Amino acid sequence: MIIVRSPLRITLGGGGTDLPSYYREHEGFLIAAAIDKFIYVTVIKPFSPGIYLKYSKIEHVDNIDEVQHPIARESLKQFDIGVPQIEITTLADIPAGTGLGSSGSFTTALLRALHAHSRSLIHPRELAEQACHIEIDLLGEPIGKQDQYIAAFGGITCFNFRRDDIVNAHPLALSDDVRHELEDNLLLFFTGFSRSASSILLDQKSRTQTNDAAMIENLHYVKDLGQRSKTALESGRLLDFGKLMHEHWEVKRKRSGGMSNPQIDGWYNRAMANGAVGGKLIGAGGGGFLMFYAEDKARLRRTMHEAGLTEVRFHFDFEGTKVIAQ
Repeated sequence: MIIVRSPLRITLGGGGTDLPSYYREHEGFLIAAAIDKFIYVTVIKPFSPGIYLKYSKIEHVDNIDEVQHPIARESLKQFDIGVPQIEITTLADIPAGTGLGSSGSFTTALLRALHAHSRSLIHPRELAEQACHIEIDLLGEPIGKQDQYIAAFGGITCFNFRRDDIVNAHPLALSDDVRHELEDNLLLFFTGFSRSASSILLDQKSRTQTNDAAMIENLHYVKDLGQRSKTALESGRLLDFGKLMHEHWEVKRKRSGGMSNPQIDGWYNRAMANGAVGGKLIGAGGGGFLMFYAEDKARLRRTMHEAGLTEVRFHFDFEGTKVIAQ
């Protein structure tokens, strides 16, 4: 049995500038951090021929073209598996649709497992590129590239998205003390809303492609916030980083009417009045997780618990997508 795990992620600055519709004209930049919440993919050879898939649904088909799961189908097509006799099972620490990059994490995990099944090696960069090719080029999803890259690389990583589609990755330069303090003061709360990011991202993509001035200016501002966040973090000015998160929240909410809603706004305002320095919705918006940088963690945890939100505690993950059993 082959078991692969791939981390989910949080974005620390610059989110949204990783979409091809933006970076191919203006270049993009963001900071992402892998966390120790994972997507797991197992691959075994069953006794009977065919393709067996176990996720939120169960599939049993005879050939790849019959596979209903689009990512699984296109991923399997990348490998010469001959007469299919394979069983793929997926598990997750956090459900899909919560803004933590589960689709990109799943794709990198599945591809890494299929490479192990085929006894072929693959570098994290190649893995991320292959995952992006499947989701963006083959399936036409209106998404960016950060999820696949941070899942493959792991760590707290800065990504530059160049006009020629090359992605440059380098670790954020944090001291151990600053990294531990950052990890300790970032609090993650589930809103209870799961959603597909496609409609929000499709709106961003179409408006960017038509050179909508407000959208382009918004993304320019967010990219600059990402650079300012990098400077604040690497200088150890974590309270300044928290304030930049709040500035990012205000700017991001202007990007789309579906970015927030009155209930989320209420929770955010309550957090800001009770120990948070700044915060944001993780992912495209509309639901999922609220993340805050806290000055008073105990007070913030108490008020969010009273509001009915569930905290998910996490640590940073520095291993990326990896085979954990083979």
